[in-house]
Amino acid sequence: MRLSSLADYAVVMMAAAARHCGASCRLNATALAGETGLPLPTVQKLVSKLSAAGLLESARGTGGGFRLARPAAAITVADIVEAIEGPIALTACVDSGKHDCCVEETCRVKPHWNAVNGAVKGALAGISLSQLSASPTPGASRPEPGDRIPAFAGEQV
Repeated sequence: MRLSSLADYAVVMMAAAARHCGASCRLNATALAGETGLPLPTVQKLVSKLSAAGLLESARGTGGGFRLARPAAAITVADIVEAIEGPIALTACVDSGKHDCCVEETCRVKPHWNAVNGAVKGALAGISLSQLSASPTPGASRPEPGDRIPAFAGEQV
């Protein structure tokens, strides 16, 4: 499972916007492209999608630009991913509009996919933009490949 490049770039871009000034000042796409290393047309496309999703506010003209539509602490990774990718749905059976699975009628796993999907979405919703835009804590440990991260609050590892 992997996010699209656009969803990844949107998270990078939103974190940079939060670091700059959050909801208190306006940024322009050129400056953000320079800071993140993303191509200007990509930044412009993402600003449009993120604005349509209500995560950015944009204004044209002198003094224009864009800013976060709400505080960084109130924007999650799930919000950003869904703004670019649409609803988080790991399989067709958790996507309310699609029913194109050839084993859907007899599948014994289908009743469990909503819980799996909810755990993934919950993990993404548990990480705020303010957390992503903060400087990493020196000496903070990073998960090693194969480490199991608890999916639910209070779950034992």
